[in-house]
Amino acid sequence: MGMKKDVLDALHESGVVAVIRTENPRDLAAVARALHAGGVRCVEITMTVPGALDIIRDACAALSGIDVFIGAGTVLDAVSARAAIIAGARFVVGPGFDPEIVRTCALYGVMNMPGALTPQEILTAWKGGADVVKIFPADLGGPDYIKTVREPLPQVALLPTKGIDLSTAGAYIKAGAFAVGAGGALVSKALIAAGDYDRITANAREFTRIVRDARKG
Repeated sequence: MGMKKDVLDALHESGVVAVIRTENPRDLAAVARALHAGGVRCVEITMTVPGALDIIRDACAALSGIDVFIGAGTVLDAVSARAAIIAGARFVVGPGFDPEIVRTCALYGVMNMPGALTPQEILTAWKGGADVVKIFPADLGGPDYIKTVREPLPQVALLPTKGIDLSTAGAYIKAGAFAVGAGGALVSKALIAAGDYDRITANAREFTRIVRDARKG
């Protein structure tokens, strides 16, 4: 546990967190290795997936020694956050801001990323101790919204999620996003079910290339 800076640095370096939502997460460790090979080092498994805690625990054990970080998404309360952290989660993501979740993450030295949308929600989460604020659903406002929000709040690390694909990721980074959250466009249910790890690696490589190019201007 701990070493929150390592996770933040890895997230910013690649600019992408892979969000995995699937009813059949076959082998999260293999998926994470495939993503890592393409440059994506932060992998989020949502707590809505049956057996998510066991999946996180098994993947963390299998990935010991590899600089890839497994996180828990859709965390709704502090009890779930603590359980995920004990299972090995290195970051905790929620659809909204819950101060008890933030306090739990701080206690264990784990990165927290609550969700927000409006400027008031973003500011509340940031003042409440968020390390990164997830903008969800980002596709409601698009990259222009991220750019507009960052004008009065340039100090807030924003991570837009929902509707991020290869055609939009660069625009979000240019708008000032700290990183982006990518789901089906990066690692779809079909690719996981088929065990098509080469395609997952190729997708990850393309996403990280787009981020690098966008940051160059």
